[in-house]
Amino acid sequence: MTMKIRGTGSSLPEKAVSNDDLAKIMDTSDEWIRSRTGIGSRHIAVNETTTSMSVDAAQKALADAQMEAEELDLIIVASISTDQCLPSTACEVQAAIGAVNAVAFDINAACSGFLFGLSVANAYFAAGTYEKALVIGAETLSKMMDWNDRGTCVLFGDGAGAAVVEKSDIGLISMIQQSDGTRGGVLSCRNRPVNNPYVQNDTALAFTKMDGQEVYKFAVRTVPKAVSEVLEKGNVSADEVKYFILHQANIRIIDSVAKRLSQPLDKFPTNLQTCGNISAGSVPILLDYVNREGMLMRGDKIVLAGFGAGLTWGAALLVW
Repeated sequence: MTMKIRGTGSSLPEKAVSNDDLAKIMDTSDEWIRSRTGIGSRHIAVNETTTSMSVDAAQKALADAQMEAEELDLIIVASISTDQCLPSTACEVQAAIGAVNAVAFDINAACSGFLFGLSVANAYFAAGTYEKALVIGAETLSKMMDWNDRGTCVLFGDGAGAAVVEKSDIGLISMIQQSDGTRGGVLSCRNRPVNNPYVQNDTALAFTKMDGQEVYKFAVRTVPKAVSEVLEKGNVSADEVKYFILHQANIRIIDSVAKRLSQPLDKFPTNLQTCGNISAGSVPILLDYVNREGMLMRGDKIVLAGFGAGLTWGAALLVW
């Protein structure tokens, strides 16, 4: 038994911020950002929240799947930037869309979060526990950035993507997941420290810190290997894959993966040019774009792959 994707949805903040806009408030330029990353603009939340964008993406995915919220058994939200510690964003989504029969919880696997969410849903399906799930990747990363750190803050954007998945005899062919906590320090953000009547610590807000070179080296080594592993596990060649839908971190990483897999770049759709890196939201937002643009036909094989903080990475091979 496996699972298939029934519908997709996405949500982006109304405000788009270009590289030139950022150059007005910090020491950077369009050429500096674009030449190093491929990013030209990103969406930044003003009135939107992780929860509101999750709800919007969820409703669009349900409409695309032609499914009612009451039919859902499970809601998983992958995020590192939830609006509150509790309740979970998934429970907030459940209440907002009226998914009265769904179990709901959040997971944190950073940029791999959506892939990990699909894996959790698939495990529930395989166990016979649930049959219909909503998996969401959503982030408001702009609130976690040090806007004086030009090397990091220019890379990220806000948004949410969702997929309705269900138990099926066809769909998921193979999946892999891995983690390496020994290298977690290269991309991190500290939470609130212990602060109580018996110990006092600095309660100043912490921001995302990244060693860009180390993350880049990790990605160009790990992603091609992960994609190759999921293809080998599924007994499918790279030439048979219609699209490789990768986490949108940096155009140079995507170019490197294409070269290492000996595949043409037109098989690697991108939206980082206008969205930047949306962590757990990147893969489902791009998947929704590819779906809604009519780029997929029934029977097409696609690979989804995510990689990021943890360090974590994962890939899935599916038939559309």
